[in-house]
Amino acid sequence: MTIWEFLKVICLGVVEGITEWLPISSTGHLILFDQLLRLNVSDEFWNMFLVVIQLGAILAVCYLYFDKLNLFSPRKGYSEKRAAANLWGKVIVACLPAAVLGLLFDDWMDEHLRGAGVVAWALIIYGVFFILLEQFNRRRSFRIETLEQISYPTALGIGLFQVLSLVPGTSRSGSTILGAMLLGVNRRDAAEFSFFLAIPVMFGASFLKLVKFGLGFTLTEALTLAVGMLVSFIVSVLAIKFLMAYIKGHDFQAFGWYRIVLGAVVLLAAALGLIAA
Repeated sequence: MTIWEFLKVICLGVVEGITEWLPISSTGHLILFDQLLRLNVSDEFWNMFLVVIQLGAILAVCYLYFDKLNLFSPRKGYSEKRAAANLWGKVIVACLPAAVLGLLFDDWMDEHLRGAGVVAWALIIYGVFFILLEQFNRRRSFRIETLEQISYPTALGIGLFQVLSLVPGTSRSGSTILGAMLLGVNRRDAAEFSFFLAIPVMFGASFLKLVKFGLGFTLTEALTLAVGMLVSFIVSVLAIKFLMAYIKGHDFQAFGWYRIVLGAVVLLAAALGLIAA
């Protein structure tokens, strides 16, 4: 691996670590990055890398929320362990819709939904949704104020919104946070529940991609994947802490405007022939 390729992998890890948790679409940003500074890898490896690099980001959630998610901690009493088990039950229920549809349509989406145009319009449309929703939220109070108050039907509803994130540019965290808030969950717990949903979804998606690609990595491919995951883990820890501090005093409108501006820039670049549509 050349120094230039190594630097590009580090940049990809930084982009993944930031955009996986902010509602601005990690896959969309990685696809756009590939249009500008493509890695010197095969298309098959790139499609796998786009998904598996997210494992580093997922491990950041496991690290930061280990105590809350741990069912077997000796420091927890029966009621705390039961609450953790109940939380995992809701997470699994919420993951089912995206897991089923992801298995059915994974190949079709890789073939038809990886273009910059799809990413741009998804960025813009969901940016508008976030702005409108936060305008509406100013006139109402959230009925769900804790993770424990999220019911199984509400968790399933959030999971149905997660299906939308199968379209690149939509954002997995963006669709689940938006869906959770529409269903009455406050911003903090909508964000945390979105984090937890990522664990089984991304482990499952990564396993699927690795099975399809196979384990016959070259040394360069293995190093590329390892560096990308490590950087995404470190940056994710910082990004998650930033987001949870940010939403204590702010809403998500700024991310909505960012999505709209970025989507417009991508459409303009595609129209000018600077990137492939």
